Amino acid sequence: MSRARNHLRAALFLAAASARGVTTQVAAQRGLSAWPVPQEPSMEYQDAVRMLNTLQTNAGYLEQVKRQRGDPQTQLEAMELYLARSGLQVEDLDRLNIIHVTGTKGKGSTCAFTECILRSYGLKTGFFSSPHLVQVRERIRINGQPISPELFTKYFWRLYHRLEETKVDLAVVEVGIGGAYDCTNIIRKPVVCGVSSLGIDHTSLLGDTVEKIAWQKGGIFKQGVPAFTVLQPEGPLAVLRDRAQQISCPLYLCPTLEALEEGGPPLALGLDGEHQRSNAALALQLAHCWLQRQDHHGAGEVKASRPGLLWQLPLAPVFQPTSHMRLGLRNTEWLGRTQVLRRGPLTWYLDGAHTPSSVQACVRWFRQALQGRERPSGGPEVRVLLFNATGDRDPAALLKLLQPCQFDYAVFCPNLTEVSSTGNADQQNFTVTLDQVLLRCLEHQQHWNHLDEEQASPDLWSAPSPEPAGPTSLLLAPHPPHTCSASSLVFSCISHALQWISQGRDPVFQPPTPPKGLLTHPVAHSGASVLHEAAAIHVLVTGSLHLVGGVLKLLEPALSQ
Repeated sequence: MSRARNHLRAALFLAAASARGVTTQVAAQRGLSAWPVPQEPSMEYQDAVRMLNTLQTNAGYLEQVKRQRGDPQTQLEAMELYLARSGLQVEDLDRLNIIHVTGTKGKGSTCAFTECILRSYGLKTGFFSSPHLVQVRERIRINGQPISPELFTKYFWRLYHRLEETKVDLAVVEVGIGGAYDCTNIIRKPVVCGVSSLGIDHTSLLGDTVEKIAWQKGGIFKQGVPAFTVLQPEGPLAVLRDRAQQISCPLYLCPTLEALEEGGPPLALGLDGEHQRSNAALALQLAHCWLQRQDHHGAGEVKASRPGLLWQLPLAPVFQPTSHMRLGLRNTEWLGRTQVLRRGPLTWYLDGAHTPSSVQACVRWFRQALQGRERPSGGPEVRVLLFNATGDRDPAALLKLLQPCQFDYAVFCPNLTEVSSTGNADQQNFTVTLDQVLLRCLEHQQHWNHLDEEQASPDLWSAPSPEPAGPTSLLLAPHPPHTCSASSLVFSCISHALQWISQGRDPVFQPPTPPKGLLTHPVAHSGASVLHEAAAIHVLVTGSLHLVGGVLKLLEPALSQ
């Protein structure tokens, strides 16, 4: 398979003009619909997704690419070539009224708020984000809804055939994570840009300090295009300021939501969690600026409410949010982020936090939610953590941040809905091997046990070594930890983990008979009795958006319809 074919996946999302940097597109003027529709009578949605998955970079080739990574600027040049092969030119993207948002934490929520605000004004919106949770078509949304399976299938095959017809060997184009050399930066003329909270993430691509990451994220700034950011630590904020000044990009610091609420009623948000207030404040500035520039045919100026002081930036306008803005903030939905599902005795808390700062925010949200809960009249309450982390993230650091939640059980599993994902194309991932993900889960468990034992008796106990329960077992776990430690288990897929946690007590998630061997381990057997008798079970699912997506697929079957 040629390099061009291996990396065709990156080009397949050009219809949305973005990837992974999370871009909101509003009132698009021209798109792929200008082409005649080819007839694909035998092709269904799952066929298109399976073909898309064959274009994923496999784990071995991905490692080779990382070792041989060359000039990152060539990625943008290659992206222009892919765009031309798809039948579009960069000038076509220039005609779109794009809001381009990047950041480490909260960029998806910021875009969700912004998009809902603009829809509340009666505008037609397009929204691209990555990754998806349940189905790949979620990445492309029109007027707040994922495009239909039929529409995804139609445009996939249209683009696939165009790229096949013009196939040549090209430089590798990687779907990135937003920033200077990301393929989203092919967008040359956005209406406005935004940078959400910055922190340490994707260090192998972006750098190992928050300042280096800020330099990358600031790469989306464009000359003369207004940009907004939330309050950041002094170091990365100074980097963003310098980056903007170098190219004459007017960059503003967002006032807090409290400042915008002065003199009016409090703003109600559709997304829970104190950290969402920062995302909402950025969204209000992006929507306000976009609307003003549209009224002035793209030439509206932002009037700072306070000039820059020292390393700080000029403060963006402080204005009274309109009724449309209030409605948009209140109606915003963004699955898998501070989401709560109440099912009989079970309450599922879903948050795709995967960086230290986002996990800290997740812990605050979870603990606040528990404080405000209605306590059951009789019987014990049980807290369960379901966790996985991927990529170059530090699982030990993330798990340490979760310790204050005082979980009774910690459960680890890979981001696989079932043991075999052959019948579920939307959840397939060829960039890692099964051995890799299972070993990583065992490492997570070892980190957790070590943290628990350190907390209980730091000088007397050492972490146990992973010892699988058997080559054919569906349950992987070391010997039971010391009695001072919370119990931990590793399951081979999300479905088995949820079966053990729910014990058949979730009225929606009712899988067939549990697989043989699910309760063979003593911790699993004793824990099953505790969970079955509990008056309330609180389950926090976090560490990976892909894990949250797999859980949602099983708990909310309608999302797969």
